[in-house]
Amino acid sequence: QLYDQQGNIPIGLTPLLLLDMWEHAFYLDYQNVKGDYVKAFWNIVNWPDVAARFEKARTQTAGLIV
Repeated sequence: QLYDQQGNIPIGLTPLLLLDMWEHAFYLDYQNVKGDYVKAFWNIVNWPDVAARFEKARTQTAGLIV
C-alpha cells in the first residue's frame, strides 16, 4: 500500500496494476459507491500494458526471492 502519495514501493518490486482508492479518485462520479467504481475500473484496464509490465518484471527478477 502507498501512503500520502509517496512512491514507497520496496526495491525489487514492480507494480503491475494499481487502483487509486483515495476518495478524490471516485467521489465526483461514484459518491460513496466504491463497488461501482471498482467495477468500472475493470473496463478501462490496459491488459496489454499489464502483461508487458508482468513480463518485464518476470525477466528482471528471475532467480530472485522476493
